[in-house]
Amino acid sequence: MSGTWSKLQKTLSFRQQPKSPTDNGASSGSNSKSPPPPRPPSAPSSSSFSRFSRSFSSTSRSSKRTCAICLGSMKPGNGQAIFTAECSHSFHFSCIANSVKHGNYLCPICRCKWKEIPLMSSFSTDTTINNAGRTRVSPLEDQPPVSLPLPEPLHFSDDEPLPSITVDQTSSPSTIHSERVVLRAFPEFSAVAASEAVSRFAVLVGVRAPPLADDARHQERAPIDLVTVLDVSGSMAGSKLALLKQAVCFVIDNLGPSDRLAVVTFSSGAQRNFPLRRMTEQGRREAVQAVNSISANGGTNIVEGLKKGVRVLEERRERNPVASIVLLSDGRDTYNGDNANQRHSPRNRRSSNATSGPEYLNLLPSSICPRNREALAADQLPTFHVHTFGFGLDHDSSAMHAISDASGGTFSFIETVGTVQDAFAMCIGGLLSVVAQELKLTVRSASRGVEIGSIPSGRYTSEISEQGKQGLINIGNLYADEEKEFLVYLSVPSAEIDGSATKTSLLKITCGYKNSTSEEMVSVEGETVEIRRPPVLSPTDVLVSREVDRQINRLAVAETIAEAQHMAENGNLEAAQAVLGNRRTSLLSSVSAQAGDALCNWLDTELTEIRERMASRERYEQTGRAYVLSGLSSHSWQRATTRGDTTTQIISQGGSSSNSGAIGYETPSMVNMVSKSQNLSLANRVEQVPRPNKTCNLIPRS
Repeated sequence: MSGTWSKLQKTLSFRQQPKSPTDNGASSGSNSKSPPPPRPPSAPSSSSFSRFSRSFSSTSRSSKRTCAICLGSMKPGNGQAIFTAECSHSFHFSCIANSVKHGNYLCPICRCKWKEIPLMSSFSTDTTINNAGRTRVSPLEDQPPVSLPLPEPLHFSDDEPLPSITVDQTSSPSTIHSERVVLRAFPEFSAVAASEAVSRFAVLVGVRAPPLADDARHQERAPIDLVTVLDVSGSMAGSKLALLKQAVCFVIDNLGPSDRLAVVTFSSGAQRNFPLRRMTEQGRREAVQAVNSISANGGTNIVEGLKKGVRVLEERRERNPVASIVLLSDGRDTYNGDNANQRHSPRNRRSSNATSGPEYLNLLPSSICPRNREALAADQLPTFHVHTFGFGLDHDSSAMHAISDASGGTFSFIETVGTVQDAFAMCIGGLLSVVAQELKLTVRSASRGVEIGSIPSGRYTSEISEQGKQGLINIGNLYADEEKEFLVYLSVPSAEIDGSATKTSLLKITCGYKNSTSEEMVSVEGETVEIRRPPVLSPTDVLVSREVDRQINRLAVAETIAEAQHMAENGNLEAAQAVLGNRRTSLLSSVSAQAGDALCNWLDTELTEIRERMASRERYEQTGRAYVLSGLSSHSWQRATTRGDTTTQIISQGGSSSNSGAIGYETPSMVNMVSKSQNLSLANRVEQVPRPNKTCNLIPRS
């Protein structure tokens, strides 16, 4: 401390010495006055400290405005790209890139060794595999410099051609998936008295996709064209961006050579960072390199990011059978709609359109938002599904839910940034297991007088035609082992209309779909649904079907959650809590819940969690809204989503059984992919634990 004080005294003393004549540029002559002797050093005054502090602060600010390499100005707006290193020092991008090109990997100011180098590849061409089965990153010094990314073309028709398909001579395409979609149905009651007419009788109709073998080759599923649209605004800097890169690299590592990936990022504008390329060994290396070169800065322009992502799919020359967009953002769109005027208050989570979504939906392409199409084509299904991910606590959950809902995708809430890889894993676990496409489920009245009244189908489009004689549900794609269940409400006449009939046929069920690998159209016909018509009902005849009862419970819970969410948005949290509590009481008293049905237990847990997240306005604004909207997305599409931190619980409760049905909608492919992600994360944590020094004494002395 004394040495530092001495240096400071000398510095201040030197600054206070009068200038010599030579300093003023005057010649030293005999007539010149000799300078007065210097005063002895004394303790610095407070004003001296103030001048020294201002001088140091000014120097620090000046260094931030000046490139330490060329000493030129780094003032924004001069047309020079600025590179800010992880040590927080900034340079002209061209200056530091040229320095790195000559092998200088240390910060010119603080000599800190950088992990992320401008214009350098993050992966070497050596793809040796370590013990954990992951590609090993070579040391930085071994990596060759790479060139700047090419400018974007006017049209994104530069997608890599699809591989040529070679037909296996030993088997026909139809044998690749010998198993077909399975249809099943359950009437609400097994019998109705012959003299009785029922105006609202429920029949459960279910469709289940065939499984995908654990060791299935990439050729045995539909290949995908996937576009990731990633938020790289300034709020993503730091650990968020690092974890996002890790998650996208996990996706890349699990895509097959027939799958294609493109990467789009957005901040104040949007950029295609990586074209639509096949994920061969070389394609994966270059995709990882592109992802690792991403940096975070600027505002949040979700609309521009989606527009560019849609262009990649619309303008491609060739098309894989499945195409989808993954959108991740941690904030609000600050350039479009209501939020354009709220750039200075990003934490204002409250939205006037929290239920209907943002105004900027009308700016989105019609291929992901069908309501923006012409009136004649407005009823067509969306071309590309957008699966949205709200990252952290400050994202716009209402907007993310509305975008996914309009496009036919799902909305996931990533409450803790560390679970982003698991959330992506669940999503691609489904996308990489599509076995049926364009599936349409048809139900038709099987007897005179039986009419279809309604089909609650969530977000799937359904229609009733021929005066109640036929109903159609448009399901679309099915993942392997995925199951969809729908209640069809009928009016059943008395049996006297058919004379002495002892049975009444209610429905005939059929479905048609395209096999995703062979692209053959397949038709499946289910068994006709019948009920008995005895003169008098026995005690067992009045027992409700558990399968129907559990589906009634699911729909009732989903409707109650939507009602509670509407109340919460209007500020009436007490009423929201009340309706949730009443629904929970009804659920627990139902036949299926009393029998220990697993889905009912899951619904009970969901209602309890939502009530806790609606305990206060602050709690609801922070996490409740996003949790509820993610749940509504899951129920409306009968498809699994990430909800808060629930991905960590999937492995223990996932799967389905013949008695309980699917729990939480996750499929075996989703569970396996999440398990793979979690095992990889665990292996990474184990590798990062420092090993004790051999000389350390790990056992405390007695």
